[in-house]
Amino acid sequence: MKKQAILILILIFSGSLAYSQSVTWPPESIKALTPEWKGERTPDGRPKISDALLERLKHVSMEEAWGYLGTKGFQNQFENFAGTFENGWQIIHPDEAMTGRVVTAQFMPLRPDFDNYVQAGGKKENMTVPVTNYAPINALTEGDVYVADSYGKIENGTLIGDNLGNAIFNHSKRGIIFNGSVRDVEGLSEIKGFNGWIRGSDPSAISQMMLATVNAPIRIGRVTVLPGDVVLAKKHGVTFIPAYLVEDLVISSEFTALSDEFNFFCIRTKKFEYNNEKFVNVTPEEFDKAFMDWLNKYPNLPMPKKELFDYIDARKAAEAARKAAAPANR
Repeated sequence: MKKQAILILILIFSGSLAYSQSVTWPPESIKALTPEWKGERTPDGRPKISDALLERLKHVSMEEAWGYLGTKGFQNQFENFAGTFENGWQIIHPDEAMTGRVVTAQFMPLRPDFDNYVQAGGKKENMTVPVTNYAPINALTEGDVYVADSYGKIENGTLIGDNLGNAIFNHSKRGIIFNGSVRDVEGLSEIKGFNGWIRGSDPSAISQMMLATVNAPIRIGRVTVLPGDVVLAKKHGVTFIPAYLVEDLVISSEFTALSDEFNFFCIRTKKFEYNNEKFVNVTPEEFDKAFMDWLNKYPNLPMPKKELFDYIDARKAAEAARKAAAPANR
């Protein structure tokens, strides 16, 4: 029995050593970090949201995303760096929204002994050595966004220039979100389809910095970002969404937008009397029927019609269940 206990301790210790030497988090660790996701994953273990959902997410407003995530207990998912001691985002193409699956990278001020540890770990993981700011680019696949925390360093903190920008876009067809800086902004702005949210730019080259991890949790301002999160980036800031919530967030936001549009239609056309911020002299059943009729005639719905009506039925069922349970809870 004692021998068995010692063997278990050795296995645990050796397993923790192997984990501690990871520069790039292994797939099993990313899966353990994101157990709520039940769908397809990328080869490195990250949740793989469909391209169709990523495209639909572009049309979700920041307020809708923020409000939805708050109802699910996620209060710290939005960042715009608009604080007293932090400059705001510089956006390469501010009028173009960007969505994608997150690949994370953590940069730190160079410390030679720690960097030696990282280089040794990278060699064991068959990474391209030496391990540099190019390593996260190798982890990108189409639909990914390169998200890096480089602790806001501007001068000598430029993680990429236009050469690496082209390499990033070649891998991901997306762009970057850096708590840090870049160089060659003019060249980056000429890469068709590439976009970037950065803290600043500088003509200097990267210096006295090191890469610590790839695809591990990082911090971007007030957000803890996990590999495989989905990012919604717009001119007003960025929101990082847990992958397992994206589908429901999108359909919920689309439904809210359609509901608002119908309300505006009713006010504009005087279909129903509107007074003191609500419709009057109409029953809920009459209003719902008018809404459904309007939806059935709506051109170019943002989602498949079946998905929309399934969602509406599920909402009604959930509301009915809440009402049925209400007396018992008093």
